Amino acid sequence: MEYIAPAWLPGGQLQTIWPALFSRNTYVGIPAYIRTRWTAPDGDFIDVDELPAAQTDRNKPLLVMFHGLEGSSRSHYALAMAAYANQQGWNFAVPHFRGCSGEINHAPRAYHSGDFAEIDWVLKRFKSLHTGPVVAVGISMGGNALLRWAAEMQSAADNVVQAVAAVCSPLDLAASGHAIGRGFNRMVYTRMFMRSMVPKALAKLQQHPGLFDKNVLLAAKDLYDFDNVFTGPLHGFSGTEDYWQRASAKPGLEDVCVPALVLNALNDPFVPQDSLPEPNKISANVVLHYTPKGGHVGFTQGLPPGKVDAMPQMVGKWLKQHLS
Repeated sequence: MEYIAPAWLPGGQLQTIWPALFSRNTYVGIPAYIRTRWTAPDGDFIDVDELPAAQTDRNKPLLVMFHGLEGSSRSHYALAMAAYANQQGWNFAVPHFRGCSGEINHAPRAYHSGDFAEIDWVLKRFKSLHTGPVVAVGISMGGNALLRWAAEMQSAADNVVQAVAAVCSPLDLAASGHAIGRGFNRMVYTRMFMRSMVPKALAKLQQHPGLFDKNVLLAAKDLYDFDNVFTGPLHGFSGTEDYWQRASAKPGLEDVCVPALVLNALNDPFVPQDSLPEPNKISANVVLHYTPKGGHVGFTQGLPPGKVDAMPQMVGKWLKQHLS
């Protein structure tokens, strides 16, 4: 599972930004998704996008992908993974975290990086609908939540999935949260996320007046501030520090009983290299694979504009070993 970055795309920042902006349009031959709305246990909803075969032939292997912060089934990495699954003859599905499918959810909550209870009911529902084997991959934030689920479920995870993989996931949320709030990251990525998340939070406040202090939210300058007024309190945490500590998957990797791949690039601007899990602090079921380059969910290959096929190929090759 080796990855070599193209010479025309140097550095972790470019390897992150370029594919997010330009590679999406290279995936033109994928069958259109079919969307289904699921009712959550609390009466709220999520929207699930699937390749058409997933609803007609449920004997095939199913690859479930949990997207990253403010991502969706249209994110560049989701389209690349869908194309890979389609080539392999696998079913493919993207369950959207609440509020990420283009329509605000109803409940006085959204989603967060350690939402293993949400992962649990989603994966168990997929398992009940499909007779073929189920594997799951989480991208960035989705990977942290997926590994939190695997750690919480321990041996019970084997009854739901054959294997899981986390790609470019911030498994130490405090380290990544502080990294994205500094320098170039703050100017570019923090602003990008805040432009998306603040309006959603304000829409949530219109649904549920008094849910949080509007003025405090509007004064938020970074993800730390946002999580302190919105993400943390809405999901049972006392604030950012409590949220980042309790929702991080890294401390629970010793409890993972299902085969799990952790794939990270060492030049990822979101995930500091010294925050990555160490081999002596994981269970025997966890495989760490760190590539020198790739950026944050980039892994571009080929001539410009390039495709992000390398990531699905690396992850897919590993998942195949655990399909039975």
